[in-house]
Amino acid sequence: MARPPLELTRAQILAFRRRVGALDERLPRGARSLRQAAWAGLQDSMPRAAVLSIHARVEGTGPSTWEDPSLVQVWGPRFSVFVVPARDYAVFTLARLPDGGRSRERAEEMAARVHRFLRGRRLPDGQVAMGLGVHNAIRYASATGTLLIRWEGARAPVVWTVPRPEIDPLEARRELALRYLHVYGPTTPNAFAKWAGIGDREGNEAFDVLNRTLLPVRTPIGDAWILARDEPTFREPPGPPAAVRLLPSGDAYYLLQGADRELLVPDARRRAELWTPRVWPGAVLVAGEIVGTWRRAQAKLDIQPWRRLSRAEREAVEAEARSLPLPGIEGRIVVGWGGG
Repeated sequence: MARPPLELTRAQILAFRRRVGALDERLPRGARSLRQAAWAGLQDSMPRAAVLSIHARVEGTGPSTWEDPSLVQVWGPRFSVFVVPARDYAVFTLARLPDGGRSRERAEEMAARVHRFLRGRRLPDGQVAMGLGVHNAIRYASATGTLLIRWEGARAPVVWTVPRPEIDPLEARRELALRYLHVYGPTTPNAFAKWAGIGDREGNEAFDVLNRTLLPVRTPIGDAWILARDEPTFREPPGPPAAVRLLPSGDAYYLLQGADRELLVPDARRRAELWTPRVWPGAVLVAGEIVGTWRRAQAKLDIQPWRRLSRAEREAVEAEARSLPLPGIEGRIVVGWGGG
C-alpha cells in the first residue's frame, strides 16, 4: 500500500526554509558557508542584493564579499543576474539549455558568435551586442555554460567566455532541481520550471528523473514534493528564529510565485506591497515572520511595518540596518519608520 502524503503545516514549512537558508542563525565566515548560502543562487538583479543576502546568512560579510574567489556572477535563472558558487556555475547556466529545436540552436549559435567576437577579451555586454548587432540576445549564450559576467551595478556588465563545462545539460538540470527542492521545498515541477525559466516539460522531466528521491506531501496550499532526505528536518521542532533579518529585493526566501506567496504572506493586501509590479522592496523578517518592507536611498533606510513593533523589535531592526555592508556609504545608516 502506498504511503499517504506527509502532512506539513505552514509553520513547519517556513521553519524548514529558514533553517536550510541559514536565516535563523548565521553561518561562520568562509568559502564553505558562502557556497551553502548560494546553494540555489543569490539573485543580484538589484545592485549588491546578493551581498545583502549573504549578510543575512553569513557572519563577517563585507561590501566586497560577493567578489570572493569562491563565487561568480552569471545570467542564471530567467536570465537574471545571479551570484553562484564558482565550482557550480554550470548548474545555473547549462541546466537551462533547451533540449533541442530552434531554441537550442539559437543558444549554441550565439555562444559561438560571442566567443569569436571576444577572442579572449573581457568587454562590456553592450559593446559585444553592438558589435554583433543582437542587443540583449547575447544572454542566450549563457545557457551553454560558456559565458560569465561581472556586474557592479553602476555600469554595464562585463562579459567573457570560458570552456564549456563537462557536465551533461540534463545532469545539470537534475542538480538544479535538487537544489531548488532543498531551498524552496515543498514545491512542484511547474514552480521549478517558472523559477528556472525553462519549459514545463523540462521541469516535469527533471522531477521524473528524481522520482525515487522525492516524497509527496500535503501543504496548506496543495500537494507538492520534498526531497525524502529532508523529511527529518521538516519534522524537527523549530529552533529559535533570528530576531531580525533585512532581506534584499529578490532574496531567495521570498523569490516565489503563485500560491507559494500566499503561504509566506497570507494577507493579500500585504502581498501586493511586497511583490510589486516593478522593483520589489526588501522584506523585514522579525522572529521568523515577514512583518514589513524596506527601501533604501543612500544612507537612509525607510521601513514600512505591517504591525506595531515593540520597542525591542524596533531597536533590533535599527541595529540590523546599521550592520548592512553597503558599499560607498559614509556615516551611519539612518532608519525612518512609516505607519504600521
